Amino acid sequence: MLLKLKQILFFVFIPVLVFSQVEEQNPPDYIKTINFKGNTPETQLPILKLGEYVVLEFDALNGLEEDYYYKIEHFNFDWTPSVLMKSEFLDGFDNQRIRNYENSYNTYQIYSHYELTIPNEFTKALRVSGNYILFIYNYDDELVFSRKFMIYEDLVDVGVTLKRARDIQFIEEKQRVELVISSNKIQLNNPIQTVKALIVQNNNLKTAISNVAPQYTIGNQLIYKYDIETSFWGGNEYFYFENKDIRAANTGIQYIDLQDLYHNYLFTNIPRANRPYTYNPDINGNYVILNIDAEDVSIEADYVWVHFSLQGNESLIGKNIHVYGNFNNYTTDESTKMTYDEKNQIFRNTMLLKQGFYNYKYVTVNKDNTINEGYIGGNFYQTENNYKVLVYYRDLGARYDRIIGLGEGTSVNISN
Repeated sequence: MLLKLKQILFFVFIPVLVFSQVEEQNPPDYIKTINFKGNTPETQLPILKLGEYVVLEFDALNGLEEDYYYKIEHFNFDWTPSVLMKSEFLDGFDNQRIRNYENSYNTYQIYSHYELTIPNEFTKALRVSGNYILFIYNYDDELVFSRKFMIYEDLVDVGVTLKRARDIQFIEEKQRVELVISSNKIQLNNPIQTVKALIVQNNNLKTAISNVAPQYTIGNQLIYKYDIETSFWGGNEYFYFENKDIRAANTGIQYIDLQDLYHNYLFTNIPRANRPYTYNPDINGNYVILNIDAEDVSIEADYVWVHFSLQGNESLIGKNIHVYGNFNNYTTDESTKMTYDEKNQIFRNTMLLKQGFYNYKYVTVNKDNTINEGYIGGNFYQTENNYKVLVYYRDLGARYDRIIGLGEGTSVNISN
């Protein structure tokens, strides 16, 4: 009887263990500036063509020059672990030490800068397309942080068009993504069931719309002309600041102060939800590390205490407000939370950030942990946003989800 009970419990719990969705692990306080990029200067959501390389960079500020190791795993479209053996998706070995690191040079804040390129002499190639997670471990085999990335095959053409919402209630606030997927190089069997699209706004996987099936087909084209299913809140342009010259107050910075480290005090931002839309060029939430005096910004750019401030009003009192951007992977936790200065009626936050050009905005977090990006900044259909579309395909009888195409669009020329 006891044996049967154990068997029942085993079969009840094993699906939860095997098929649960894997989330990214955020780093501890001493790990900063995790840059995950391909062949672009600014950090971004890494979406690589099969055979291309990707670079992971990060700084450790504890001054211990510790050893770090990496592991790579393959996942299904919904970020549940795939059934592929490691030898099926990886040529070579992982669980290797990150050998390329240097200590900071001529900076107030000491740090060690680590850099990992994949493929490398040990991890020679990633064999298949799909979702991946790169896990970084310390010497004691404890997970320090992890980051998602994707690899695609160029087998279908993805046309991306941005339209205003059809729903008159949200016509001024939402942007709708229309897709046309053309399969000239591959035969897509039963595409309504086997093809899924993922739509990502401004490289932010946390607000992405996933598992979108084709609405209908015309010949070898898959058509997506949904209204609600592929609509995003327009949001507003990001605020930004630049501190590439550490000794001067640059764009967005009101004044500076040198203590143990430099302190940059940003101009106080105002809520924009009830104000007219104003075009304000940004880089859609991303950031770039810069230092005007450095030859190698990876080890010569310094760390600065950046003081954010937001003007308070009655609608914001009691709200859970956070600073939001790609500089910390769109995370909302205690390090990003704003505290209210009742005397001056200003919300404040201070963060330790590496010199550069940063985009940021203020968002509210609801009690159910959902994020409202438009409560403070507003939502406007005119906002310039970048959209990436990934096409997943699992053929009948296949064992994993391939990514067979990538499309990109912008709302600069949004139409009705």
